[in-house]
Amino acid sequence: MGVDLGELIERKNIRLEDLSGKIIAIDAYNALYQYLSAIRQADGKPLMNRRGEITSHLSGLFYRTINLIEIGIKPVYVFDGKPPSLKQREIEKRKQIREEAEKKYIESLEAGEIEEARIYAQQASRLTDKMVEDAMKLLQYMGIPYVISKSEGEAQAAYLAMKNDAWAAASQDYDSLLFGSPRLVRNLTISGKRKLPRSEAYIEIQPELIILDEVLKKLKITREQLIDIAILIGTDYNPEGFQGIGPKRAYSFITNYGNLKKALLSLKIPYKDYYDEIRNIFLNPQVETNYKLEWNPPNTDKIIDFLCKENDFSEERILNALNRIKRSTIFSKGQKGLEAWFS
Repeated sequence: MGVDLGELIERKNIRLEDLSGKIIAIDAYNALYQYLSAIRQADGKPLMNRRGEITSHLSGLFYRTINLIEIGIKPVYVFDGKPPSLKQREIEKRKQIREEAEKKYIESLEAGEIEEARIYAQQASRLTDKMVEDAMKLLQYMGIPYVISKSEGEAQAAYLAMKNDAWAAASQDYDSLLFGSPRLVRNLTISGKRKLPRSEAYIEIQPELIILDEVLKKLKITREQLIDIAILIGTDYNPEGFQGIGPKRAYSFITNYGNLKKALLSLKIPYKDYYDEIRNIFLNPQVETNYKLEWNPPNTDKIIDFLCKENDFSEERILNALNRIKRSTIFSKGQKGLEAWFS
């Protein structure tokens, strides 16, 4: 879920076109969960192939990536590796939430409450190892690079941005800022019209850009202090946070007392060693440093075999989508021979 820093962070709306020509490191798990949640039938059932295997994530990944390529954005997806041991409580919490949502989904379906069923179905979304493997396979066929982190995907995205191998990290969560990404793009994979839950109304979701240095300058704090604020609110590594402390109160404590240890002392709360461990996860995350980023023209035959023959996608729609990026400038092989890739 990430840390809730929204009340403190200044964001500015941008257009997808503003990112043309830029390399964006996308939090793959974050994006795939969004696709699993959003791409569903009216009663909440996801897209499936003839074997009953879920394909919503593949649909979202393929068509959204095509949209980004067509605009001129160079995406690179970053996948989670092994989570830090401190994240286990949050993982168990999410599992319980999904299990409860699954029960309510079935109950809502049986009661004929279709809108409620869809909401619970979205909350019950699960990303399996096979789904992740299939997503990587599809990216490989599409010629889009991906990196598997040694630990957190958002840390890897931030690392790529810090090393200037990407212009920004992209995720719905704010954790990439804590990991040091100089820029964070939100809503990259979900921009456009979205229906509000339990309503017939639609809203327009626009991409947002957050620049870390500007955030820190406006708040008059350091990145280390931003991490302390996050710990007070609650992170994936201490999800309970501190009772009664939200973003604004946490910010007040850290700006008044300087750091977490002094803030907790003022509240007569013992300082625990694992707070240092949490801070170290953000400041010195485990990331993959040996990677190669190349964008190659898609392999049409393999994409058709995988999406259409194996997973029952419409061949006509897939080919039409691929035709939209025939002349894309993002591919490292240049224009010579591109037509052959699409024949």
